[in-house]
Amino acid sequence: MGKGQCFPGKTPPSEQTWVEHVLPAIAYSLDGLKAVWHDEKAFRLVVTETLILLVPLFLLAGTWIERSLLLLPSFLCILTELLNSAIENTVDRISDEWHPLAKKAKDMGSAAQCVAQIFLFLVWSFYISSLL
Repeated sequence: MGKGQCFPGKTPPSEQTWVEHVLPAIAYSLDGLKAVWHDEKAFRLVVTETLILLVPLFLLAGTWIERSLLLLPSFLCILTELLNSAIENTVDRISDEWHPLAKKAKDMGSAAQCVAQIFLFLVWSFYISSLL
């Protein structure tokens, strides 16, 4: 296969400029965010949770370091839900039939979100208890 043949009419990735690479990547990312927002209730709930936590964040956290450290677990939850949704969609795309490995993959994605939520709860609990 000749150079660039797997990308007919396009510059091969190895020859792309920064702009030729980044602009489409941003567009793909925005498509992914639109899709997950539209299709995944759990993602909307995690984003809503983050927005709600912004109120105590700005009322309680005094420095940008405290704000950053309190935002970190929320963004970890958002990131985890994005990956969990990607896993679920990939498994659903492969087959509609029940399979133990498909269940295992989906359960692991769910467990990752559970761990992220526990981390969020612990960080906020420790921070609030430190203020009392």
